[in-house]
Amino acid sequence: MNDLIKPTLPATYNGPKPQGAIPDIFVQDSFSKDDDRLWVPLSPGRWSRPLCFNISQGYWVHLTKVIGGGFLSRHRHPAPVHGFVIKGSWRYLEHDWVAKEGSYLFEPPGEIHTLVVDQDCDEMITLFHNSGALLYCDENGKTINSTDVFDRVDAARKHFVKVGLGEDYVNQFIR
Repeated sequence: MNDLIKPTLPATYNGPKPQGAIPDIFVQDSFSKDDDRLWVPLSPGRWSRPLCFNISQGYWVHLTKVIGGGFLSRHRHPAPVHGFVIKGSWRYLEHDWVAKEGSYLFEPPGEIHTLVVDQDCDEMITLFHNSGALLYCDENGKTINSTDVFDRVDAARKHFVKVGLGEDYVNQFIR
């Protein structure tokens, strides 16, 4: 059984990089199990773990965590959102499906929904790629507030200062 041939890896690329290319973002421990300071509070029992703030294209990638059930305010997006459930489950009041571990979601622009984590879910963690803004809506679908990548950067910066990581800590996530 040890007759498997090990592939020979190619040589490392050491050639030129495109002019103006920006550095990668690599986050070793995205779950931040050993450092709760990396989770930015959204409201009681709800947090966001920033992974990428792309200010030139107007999107952010983050982990959303909800503990002990709850909901995220009714909202819509003017641009697409992608989601992948890592732990736990959640649903939208406006749909009849439940997103569970391993579920993928594409949210088309314009749809209004309310994310709910049921009380029987101890912890929910979902990776979201949010393009554009998040527009909070009233029961009639009227926009009553909003947030975008710049608001998210500001909130993260303030949080990181408050927990002792410093004002510049957020810069590693900005592209």
